[in-house]
Amino acid sequence: MLGASLGEVVACIVRVPMEVVKQRRQTSSSHNSSWKIAYDAYSKEGFFKGLYRGFGSTVLREVPFSFIQLPILEYLKNVYRIKLKNNINLEPWEVANCGAVAGGISAGLTTPLDVVKTRIMLAERSLNQSLRYGAVWKEVYVQNGIKGLFAGFVPRVMWITVGGYIFFGMYDYSKNLCNTYLLDGAELED
Repeated sequence: MLGASLGEVVACIVRVPMEVVKQRRQTSSSHNSSWKIAYDAYSKEGFFKGLYRGFGSTVLREVPFSFIQLPILEYLKNVYRIKLKNNINLEPWEVANCGAVAGGISAGLTTPLDVVKTRIMLAERSLNQSLRYGAVWKEVYVQNGIKGLFAGFVPRVMWITVGGYIFFGMYDYSKNLCNTYLLDGAELED
């Protein structure tokens, strides 16, 4: 979990500016290029408040997601292997199923964190508005209650469930392929 969390933090260094540009491109009525949007974010709002807006909230979403997903994945794989397969290794499609369930559960539980992150990234900065994590969380809750904190729950759970199936299935398949053909059967550890 620590390794995954550190990996998520490092990935956010690349992911956050891309997410800022993508979201502004999707919600803007102008026909500016992605490069222009990135330049404007940097030149008008600064490095951290523009291009890296939402970095902290993205990390606060990604780290708990990994802390939830990976133990659930390992638990499901162990239960499946021991109770259903008499301790025989899982096939990639079975690992994919475990990854889908783990991803879906993690996505559902971290939806409020995603809602707050998205609000921070898309907010227009004004003198009366705080973009601090706790203030945005409270604002969403006061305006829309629990329903607001779980806005987008179904699409988020669906796409991360499918993504978990593909990612963990392909990861396991690739690992098995490497074990079989590249390392002459020497076992790679997860």
